[in-house]
Amino acid sequence: MNNVVENEILTCVLSKMLGKAITNATYQTKQLQGGTLGDVQLVTGIADTVEAGKVPYKVVCKKQKKWERPGDPNSWRREYDLYQSNLAETFASHLRWPKCYHSKLGDESIELWIEYIDGVSGKDLTIEMLEQAALELGRFQGRITKQHDDIRDISCLGDAGFLAREFEQWHNQSFSYDFLVSEPCRIPEHLKEMLKNSDIQLVDGKSFEYSCLRSRGCDIPENLKQMIMDIDNRKDELFNKLNKLPILLCHRDFWNENIFFTDGAIRLIDWDTAGWGFLGEDIASLIVDGMDAGRFEENYSRLVPAYLKGLTENMDISPVMEMHVLEMILIKFGYRMVQDYMFGGISSNESWGMNALKQIYLLL
Repeated sequence: MNNVVENEILTCVLSKMLGKAITNATYQTKQLQGGTLGDVQLVTGIADTVEAGKVPYKVVCKKQKKWERPGDPNSWRREYDLYQSNLAETFASHLRWPKCYHSKLGDESIELWIEYIDGVSGKDLTIEMLEQAALELGRFQGRITKQHDDIRDISCLGDAGFLAREFEQWHNQSFSYDFLVSEPCRIPEHLKEMLKNSDIQLVDGKSFEYSCLRSRGCDIPENLKQMIMDIDNRKDELFNKLNKLPILLCHRDFWNENIFFTDGAIRLIDWDTAGWGFLGEDIASLIVDGMDAGRFEENYSRLVPAYLKGLTENMDISPVMEMHVLEMILIKFGYRMVQDYMFGGISSNESWGMNALKQIYLLL
């Protein structure tokens, strides 16, 4: 990257961020976790200001290359588009996204200079912090539904079919036998051997995980198998019920690594999958995604009520919401749990996938 251009952008960013005229700035970068085809850098240094002398700073530069998420081709540029919209006006102090100081859209990539968010995140979030995140999400979604009809005009938001498409990938994203047993295929060797020995038999037009679940080589307990297959058998009925739920603005990547507890408030990053979705869809993710299976029961018993409490401040909802959340968990994560177990090999009885399936079964 051209250093002159970089310095010009950095000076512009820091002037906006610090609210001061910048004469010069040193900088160094550190790689942060990036998303799909993403490059996220923490930029730190000292800014020379006219009014206040030397000021230390931290800011994030996020670049996202063009790619196509199945059924959602514009997700690669969605954060750029959302920062150009009026979505920022819908946030409150207790839940918001990072502020954006500079953005650029290219033919094949976006570039965002955004606020660095620090705080407690990931598995370090306590149940009380998660409870607050659930409560504030409910308030945010309910407030938008009641007070911000203009949000419906934001054309870059994903549509409400995201969950159904996510589920269908496990049913129609198939690979040939020849590819699966070949060297370029990255599935574990023990699964390739099971394919060669016919312990796993592929089902035409279905995913490898779908086929594994129904093969003699799958030693997942029958009750857990049936729990997943029951969702498959009832998918039309389930989605008919879900389609009667309120459609809300969802983050759709609402898991602990994207949530920061900072100064008593919630900061939420990575909005590239944001769009319209079912009431409860985000909470289904928060309960299990990235969580130790041993936390599921407490998460479910505390996060769902907190979420519903936040929602009911601005809207009326059905009292049977809890069961819908469990069904959405299985729709979103059931086959991921199967995958985690099957890919783990012969010693995977205590894998996250197996323990997750057991915990969800106990909650049903």
